[in-house]
Parts: sequence; structure tokens; C-alpha cells
Amino acid sequence: MPTHVPGPDPADYSLKDTNPPLGGMHGEKICTYDLVEKMQYFYVRVVKAKGLAVKDVTGSSDPYVKLILGSKSIQTPTVLRSLNPEWNLVFAFGKEVTHGPVLKVTVWDQDLAKKDDFLGAVWFDLQEIPVRVPPDSPLAPQWYRLEEIRGQGKVQGDIMLSVWMGTQADEAFSEAWISDTGGYAHNRSKVYLSPRLWYLRVTVIEAQDLHLGERFRYPEVTVRAQLRYQVMRTKVARNKTAASPYWNEDLLFVAGEPFDEQVLITVEEKVSPGKDEVIGHTKVNLVTVEKRYDHRQVPSRWFDLEKSGTENGRFSGRVHLRLCFDGGYHVIDEAAYMSSDHRPTAKQLWKKSLGVLEIGILGAQSLLPMKTKDGRGSIDAYCVAKYGQKWVRTRTVMDSFQPRWNEQYTWEVYDPCTVLTVGVFDNSHMQQTQKGGSKDICIGKVRIRLSTLEAFRVYTNSYPLLVLHPSGAKRMGELELAVRFSVSSTFSVLHAYTQPLLPKMHYLYPLSIPQQDYLRQVAMRMVAERLARSEPPLKHEVVRFMLDTNSSFWSLRRTKANWYRITSILSPIHAAARWLDDVRQWRQPVTSMLVHVLFLILVWFPELILPTVFLYMFLIGAWHHRFRPRSPSHMDARLSHANAVSPDELDEEFDTVPSSKPPEVIKIRYERLRALAGKIQSVLGDLASQGERVHALLSWRDPRATTMFIIFCLAVAGFLYVVPLRVTIVLAGLYFLRHPRFRSRHPSVALSFFRRLPSLADRIL
Repeated sequence: MPTHVPGPDPADYSLKDTNPPLGGMHGEKICTYDLVEKMQYFYVRVVKAKGLAVKDVTGSSDPYVKLILGSKSIQTPTVLRSLNPEWNLVFAFGKEVTHGPVLKVTVWDQDLAKKDDFLGAVWFDLQEIPVRVPPDSPLAPQWYRLEEIRGQGKVQGDIMLSVWMGTQADEAFSEAWISDTGGYAHNRSKVYLSPRLWYLRVTVIEAQDLHLGERFRYPEVTVRAQLRYQVMRTKVARNKTAASPYWNEDLLFVAGEPFDEQVLITVEEKVSPGKDEVIGHTKVNLVTVEKRYDHRQVPSRWFDLEKSGTENGRFSGRVHLRLCFDGGYHVIDEAAYMSSDHRPTAKQLWKKSLGVLEIGILGAQSLLPMKTKDGRGSIDAYCVAKYGQKWVRTRTVMDSFQPRWNEQYTWEVYDPCTVLTVGVFDNSHMQQTQKGGSKDICIGKVRIRLSTLEAFRVYTNSYPLLVLHPSGAKRMGELELAVRFSVSSTFSVLHAYTQPLLPKMHYLYPLSIPQQDYLRQVAMRMVAERLARSEPPLKHEVVRFMLDTNSSFWSLRRTKANWYRITSILSPIHAAARWLDDVRQWRQPVTSMLVHVLFLILVWFPELILPTVFLYMFLIGAWHHRFRPRSPSHMDARLSHANAVSPDELDEEFDTVPSSKPPEVIKIRYERLRALAGKIQSVLGDLASQGERVHALLSWRDPRATTMFIIFCLAVAGFLYVVPLRVTIVLAGLYFLRHPRFRSRHPSVALSFFRRLPSLADRIL
């Protein structure tokens, strides 16, 4: 079977090795920041001021502090009506923005009616600023006398400041105003946690004393359960009596902590097609639901039903329910191929961590402009990394096509067969405040599977950021990362490979495939909603892009990519079949003779077969060790079939659900899909026909063929009873490997007989 793979892989899409000057690789460790480059910052902590001059007739002032360093300037918030204001703010200026030798700190009195009044200033020579390296204690602030500037009038008062030079390892870095972020609070780096999700199992057992209306037919009663936007319904009851229906059916929901919601249980009767009449309802608070960590059965309870629209909630029956939170399951909120966590919900069932994953997000290069600012292209880039329940977001570097973040983060690892996802986005917060409704633009993402990393090795690579657009795959830039996977025990990691991937409840009481898909979509939505309510928010489009929520949508490109993956997997079998055919055709006589000798040895010494097979596999694996991958895996445009796809196929992939295209375009795509489905239908029909022919050998659908086959089986049984098995195998093998001059080009008797057997294809309408 030939393997057809579209197009060559462009060089721009390849992974590049880098050698950045990391702290831990060059003998200069920055506390725990040994996977990032050292970045120098001038820190200024503005604490408070006292005794400021009064230049207002009201006898008070509205002071603020303005800091100027090189081309950057920033001011503190204004403190209204105070001569002794307090700010307690930290500012960090990157060393690369300092174009002057002096740091200037000025104090002003805000005047909305006219020009602000000057209250004093302090100057610092950058060459004399002290250097602080953690774990040194923070530098104590000092009082500085405010000095006057010629022409600005007399000043008085003092200001408390501390000025030092440090790195991003400083404790004040996370809370500081940073020069490359524009000073906006929503641009700071943050750590988020996904909500703790549980599977809520509602077992609807039965109902009693239902108040049913007068009907001339047997009632069809169902139960509808609703938790927020999750709505599920039981089947029609297997009635014991008309007023006491029985279901014993499980309904599964996804619920997140804290449990401040209610489950609405409604008993309904189907009175006509498309119309249901509510018999009664009840509400259950989630805080009253019991949690379980195994498959034990929790006690059930009876709940009274109330009739809607009646005064004082008229009693209309009762329903028997069993509710519990299943902590033994892992709530799936990611696609299976990129899952970063397999632990059960209940922390009591968690196992000891196997190691630590550390990642240094260094920076990006050659990013493309995402928006227009002042008539020119611009981008405000930030990164989001996700592993397990922990999400991290770097600070936003404003207006830079070569942003440098140099931030390091750590995760505990509980399973080596998991995936780390890192995405790059353009921050549209400023556009949102000005225009409203702007979304963050996805620039690209990188996935790294931990099982492909060697322990304790630092991987420094530049990953291409690839995004699929309606015009095709596009390289948006490069992301520089440093990754290290440290294990606490090699034996524990190896032992993890022998354990089930998911918690045991997934195997004792497995969920159906439709259930898993539905619950995964609900869990993704809940995670996106919860993170979007954080401050600063992690927007819906960011979370959905990181979780790859559209992976289950139809795509002709992905279908082709999966087909090429299958052909690639089957190519060794095809190659082995071609080699065996070459041996049978004696194209290389020496090889054919050696195969005959090996065949006879294995027949007469069958105990050597399995050792030979496993020794051969060992030698292949040892030989391939020389060519093992030296870098982590990354997005592959060639494997994704993204660099050889037609524009119409991409346009179909980016179409909405339901489609927004004109009817004629939808018709063309429908016909194309019908043609593709017709080919798949033919292949499935051929496979079914082969299986039915095997079944027809003994089913007497063709009496003559079955008679011939059973007589042949009787003759073979007698032959094998008389002739030793080794002799039979040798004769069959030599007949199969016979020289081409003793072989006919016509199909064999066995193949001709098999092809003549009947199938059920002729009985299909």
C-alpha cells in the first residue's frame, strides 16, 4: 500500500534548537529562575510623602508622583485632599529603556482648572543605585528631601522611597508596574486554577401518588432533570401502576464547586406529540448531596412534588431519587489526545506526584502585526500555559514584535503520559475599552508530551507558531521555550506505565461514548465561564483555543490527515508483503535461499520462533536508538495536511454551525461529501462481503460449495492424521515459496473458490 503524503515540509515550519544564556546553564542561578534569561530592572518603591507645600487656597493639595527614566514615564494615582499622602506602589523600568543617566522622581499637585503645581523632585544617578539579589531582604525605604527646580518656586516636604536594581526574580516583580506592560493592571502575569468539577449522578427510581388527569389511554410519564443549562430526560416509565411509574435510570451532570445551585426535578406526562404536561416538580440543593469515592451505593430519598402555578405548592405526588457526587471519576474537560490530567476528582484518591515540570517562557520572535495602532501595525502579545488544573498567564508586552517575557512556572506531575499546552495571544483589552467587544486573537500554540522528554534534561527550542486560516497554514512567528521534567523516582515513573490511564471507576462503571462527549463539552464550557470571571479575565476564546473545543467538528482536511496516518501505519505491512513477494519471485536468489533455510530451521526447531522474533525486535529498537528524536514534538503542518489543502476545503472547515453559506455552496459540498461517503460505503461493503463469504462456508447457502468444503476438510483431517505436522508445514511452505517457473499467473484454486462464495450484498435493496 503506497503512502501518499502531501508536499514537503517547509523549513519555516521546523523546530529550531537554541542556546539562550539561561541562569542555570551558565553557572549564574537566579534563585528558582534558572530556565530563563536574566533581565535587569530598576525598581522604585513610592511609599508616602509628608509636609508637602500648600499651593491651594483650600489649605490642602491633591498630590501625585511622576517618575521619569529615559523615554518612559509613569505617575501614581492622585490622593485627594492630603498633605501626607500614601501610595505604597512599586515601579519596574527595564534596563533596555534607560536612555539617560538619571532617574527623576517629581511630586505634583493636581489642578483640573489650570496647570498642575510643582511640589518638589528627587534625582538618582543610575550608576549609584544599589543592586539587590534575592534572597537578600527587601531594601528599606528612606526619607528624601524634596528639592526645587529653577523657575518652579519654593518647595518643602519629604518623600519616602527605595530604589534598587534587580531582576525578575525579585519579590516585588509580580506586583510592580512594569515598563513593557504599559502600566496596566490587567497586563500583569497571573496564575489561575480551573474549577473543581464533579460528576453528579441522579438516579431516578420511581414515583408514587401522582395526580394524573383523566385520560382514555395509559399515561406516558417521564422525569426531566435540569442543572443550569444541562437538561436530561428519562425514558418513558416502565409502569407498575398508572400512578406509580418506575424508571431506575441514571442521569449524569457536571457540577462545579462551590455547590451553590439546585437541581430541578420535573415529572411530566406526555399528552400529545410535542406536548408535555407538568405533574409536579421539586428542587434539590447540591450542598445536601453526598459525595462518594467508590462504587458503594448511597441512601436514596423521597421528595415531595409540588404543582406549578398553585398556591402554597399543592402536593401532587412524590419521587424516589438517589443523588451523589462521583469522586472516583476524572471529569474529562480536554480531548483525549491532549489530556494534561487523569486524576480522579476526589483528592483522597490522588497518588503521590512523580516529579516536577518546569517551563521557562523566554520570548517570541518575528511576530506578525495583529492590529493597527496610530496608522501602523502593532501587537500586544502574552502567553498562556495549561497543565492539569493550573493555568498561567504571562504579562502582556505592549507593542513589540520581539517580546521577551522570561517567566518561569512549575507544575507537579502525576502522570508522565500527559501534554503541556502553551498558547500565544494578542491582548485586545485596550481595543475593548475603546470600541467594546474585541476578542483576543490566537497567534498559535505548542503542545509538548511529557513522555517524550528525557528526565532532568533542559530542552531549549524555538517552536514555530502555526495557525490555520481560511487562506491556509500561516506561520505567525516563533516561541522560545525552555522545558525540564524532573522525576523523583525513575521506578515510580516506569511503574506508572503499567497502570490504567483513567481511575478505576471508568472501567468498573464505564461511561458511554455519547455521554463522554456531551459531558466533556459541558465541562469545557464551565471551565471557560469560570476563568472568564477572574480578574483579569481569561477570555472564552482563549480557553476554547487552549482546550481545542472544535476538534470534534467535521473537517475534510483532518479526514485526509487521518487517512494518511493510517496508510503510514500500514506501510510496514505493505513493505513486508512486497519483500515476501520478491522472495517468492526469486528476484534475489541468495535471499530466497536463505529464507528457505531459515524456514526449515524454524519448522524443525519451533522453540526458536518466539526467541527469534523478540530478539529481532530488540535489535531493531537498539538500532533505532541512534536516530531517536533529540527535540520535543511540535505542530506538524505536513502531518496535518495543512500545506496542501484547497481553499474550498478550508472555507468549509471554518464555516459556522449551522452553515452561513449560500444554498448553492452547501449543495456542492454536500455532493462532495456524498461522493466521499460513497467510497467509504463501498469499502465497508467489501469488508462485509469477505466476512459473509467465510460464514457461507458452513451455512449451506450454497449447497455445492459447502459440500465441497466439508469433503475437503474431511480429506485434510485424514491427511494430517497420517502425515506428521512438521512434514505438512514444510510441504506447505515450500509450495508457497516455489520458483516462479512452477507457478501459474492465474488465481489459485482456493482464492477462486472463495471468490465464488455467496454474500448478502445481493439481498440489499
